[in-house]
Amino acid sequence: MNFGKYTRIRLGTIPPNVLVPFDLYLKVGSHFVHYLRNGDQLSPEKKDQLIAKAADHFFILSVEFPRFKNFVNSLVTGSQLDTTEKASVLRESSMALVEELFESPHVERALIQSREVVDQFVSLMKQDAEAMGQLIGLSGHDFYTYNHSVDVSIYSLGLGQILGYQGDDLKIIGLGGLFHDIGKRNIPLSIICKQGPLEDNEWEEMKKHPEYGLAILMEQDIDERIKACCFEHHEAFLGGGYPRDIKGEEIHHMARIVSVADTYDALTTKRSYQDPMTPKAAIEFMRDRISHKFDPEVMKAMLEVLERMEESQEAS
Repeated sequence: MNFGKYTRIRLGTIPPNVLVPFDLYLKVGSHFVHYLRNGDQLSPEKKDQLIAKAADHFFILSVEFPRFKNFVNSLVTGSQLDTTEKASVLRESSMALVEELFESPHVERALIQSREVVDQFVSLMKQDAEAMGQLIGLSGHDFYTYNHSVDVSIYSLGLGQILGYQGDDLKIIGLGGLFHDIGKRNIPLSIICKQGPLEDNEWEEMKKHPEYGLAILMEQDIDERIKACCFEHHEAFLGGGYPRDIKGEEIHHMARIVSVADTYDALTTKRSYQDPMTPKAAIEFMRDRISHKFDPEVMKAMLEVLERMEESQEAS
């Protein structure tokens, strides 16, 4: 997120013992304090100290943001880090762009930058067979719109890959997952951040986010399939979903993928009023209690995604 002269980046994007080609700052109160000089390295000890103090962000000069993106790209494509570290850096760096997508008035710029996120996810998946499992294994933490959107994009890419999508089609699925909740930009923060279940009137407002999202995307030069993922990800395969109550083949096939990814991530992440389910419990709940919502073929693919996630966790 942009703070005028400074831009916020996540702590996890700066691995220890790697030369950092820009200055790093910490925000103390209303002041920005110079923390690490261009050309220095962040030691493991210093990083642990920051984590212990619950610091989760650095700041860089906004004019250095292109250099930051090049830095991340060099880490993900280079040989300094292993697959797990690359996946972590890539996921963490994507958060800055997703924050921009949801908070910046410059939606068009954020959409363009978001394409870079998905391109990097796909490139890493091509580069290393274990990368998808590693990316998915990093998901499933606290639920927040930014985290959720990135995680849904990653799960959607995993599902798309298993279902045989390639090239531009696969990237579109990733973007559909990333943008599926963009309509929440227009939902009051009092509802988005509420510490507990929503009242009926609040839930009715929340249910409008697919329509709000479609309206936002209609103003942009963006692929129709991405719009479908945004507008139709809460439709149910056997009917009864929203906003149009369409079903089966009427629902775009990519939206059916995002629907499974969205629900699974929501069930397995912690919220203020809900403890997360285990992956196994979430799949059982989706299969036994709400199976009418999902395309059976996509649910089968989700089981394979989880198998890959378990394999990557056992290997790490």
